[in-house]
Amino acid sequence: MKKRSKKPTNALAAIRTQVMWNRLIAVVEEQAQSLLRTAFGTITREAGDLSAGVYDTKGRMIAQAMTGTPGHVNTMATAVSHFFRKYPVSSMKPGDVYITNDPWLGTGHLFDYVMMTPVFIGKKAVAIFASTCHVIDVGGVGMSAKANSSFEEGTLIPHLMLRKKGRINEELMSIILANSRNPVEVRGDLLSLISANDTGARRLLDMMKEFKLTTIEPLAEHILTQSEKAAREAIRQLPEGEWRYEMPLDGYESQIVLKARLTIRRGKITIDFSGSSPASIFGINSPRTYTHAYSVFGLKAVIAPHVPNNIGSLNCFDLVTEAGTCVDPTRPSPVTARHVIGQMLADAVFGCLAQALPGKVQAESAGSIWILSLNSAHGRVPAAETAKAMSFGVINIGLGGIGGRPGKDGLATTAFPSGVGTIPVEVTEGQCPLWFKRKEYLPDSGGAGEWRGGLSQVIEIASRETAPFTISAATFDRIHNPAQGREGGRPGRKGHARLGSGKALADKGIHIVPAGDSLVVELPGGGGFGDPKKREGALIEADLAAGLVTPAAARSEYGYEPR
Repeated sequence: MKKRSKKPTNALAAIRTQVMWNRLIAVVEEQAQSLLRTAFGTITREAGDLSAGVYDTKGRMIAQAMTGTPGHVNTMATAVSHFFRKYPVSSMKPGDVYITNDPWLGTGHLFDYVMMTPVFIGKKAVAIFASTCHVIDVGGVGMSAKANSSFEEGTLIPHLMLRKKGRINEELMSIILANSRNPVEVRGDLLSLISANDTGARRLLDMMKEFKLTTIEPLAEHILTQSEKAAREAIRQLPEGEWRYEMPLDGYESQIVLKARLTIRRGKITIDFSGSSPASIFGINSPRTYTHAYSVFGLKAVIAPHVPNNIGSLNCFDLVTEAGTCVDPTRPSPVTARHVIGQMLADAVFGCLAQALPGKVQAESAGSIWILSLNSAHGRVPAAETAKAMSFGVINIGLGGIGGRPGKDGLATTAFPSGVGTIPVEVTEGQCPLWFKRKEYLPDSGGAGEWRGGLSQVIEIASRETAPFTISAATFDRIHNPAQGREGGRPGRKGHARLGSGKALADKGIHIVPAGDSLVVELPGGGGFGDPKKREGALIEADLAAGLVTPAAARSEYGYEPR
């Protein structure tokens, strides 16, 4: 009788590899959840403005957490390798942790810290964990686009060691905290980043022990090879050619135009932003790392959404930019509000893809989220006006609508492409004397179409104190250039910002809301998809019943007479 082979069959080996791959994703998701649950800043713990991932010892991103944003995840994909230039893996020791918030070598602005932690079995480095989150304050002009250089925007921390062999570098920490208006929150967030990476490291070591692994290199090679293969196969299903699209944005001192050229050839895609507007003198520019993150996300969201996001699948997309433009600013260009441009890039890419794939690409969305950076007016008005007022600085988030999609309406008040959530009004109200008078859908804000654009919202904020407060409009856009419709759909509603008393807030500056007045922001809506006259009457009636569309708009936009 023949003895059975002790070697697993190819099928069993493949199953085992897939189980390990899924386990790795679970590990980084737990890493992200650790950060989400321990972070001090509301934009991280409530809105999920973070990312987490695992890398091999060559600095290649193998897996990312589902929780997080493309801007953080895709910038981290390349950010980790920059640490190795100063700190080779051979020099790293157990317990070491490295940090930076360099906009050009990290995630695009000073508010995001990247934390990197090597993982060891004995004295051998076997993997790298990295995470990032947005902290509330880094000094400088704060969350404002007013600065004319990155030196004015806050404190830049180059690639340094924050923990050495398990001991926190308190000298470095003290420098960071001394340059923040919110040192307690910032320290809490930095320690949460460290803790998240440590959580990921523990879970990875548990996994390696369970599967009797001494290295993850073979698993990493398999993941990256299969991911790149799947992405290239998806690209080969597309028509080859070249398409161009131009998209105007409000800009700051002047309008900005994004010029995109998409080339599909031999299983590879190149997106070229040459010819886009020069860098602004204000802080709305998108560093190349951030430009790459969102333009590639836009491509992948349409072409290969089923393929895991890692350096293997990302390698199928090339980016071309011109140094000195708004999508590739050179140091020390200001970049604090970089998502004003960066989060619009997916729509610019979609404009090209819609020509290559007619009828299959959604309409434009609100794009850039509106960060509501709210502060007391101390130092901006005569001292007598704030003498008895509370000093505070808080953040909330305004979300517009997503563009109508082939066969589906756009999602209302949903961040795309960033994917962040919102911050509950109760949380913000508990931190300061402000209160939200209203936060509700804005009827008729979604562009008309066979598939309606997603609705935006109106938010009104006032103070419980008899004192002024300020709003930084750094990230407000689509006030002059609405999200465009697709395939005959109409544009979404433009955004608008004003005082409750009626005065419009014209630019991206810092505005004072006088005592007794209120701030009113109307977010931009998503564009419509398809001819509005083809929209089913039952869908229009449902919108009318829900108050999402008014009878007047039903008549004028859809040619429909309400029952």
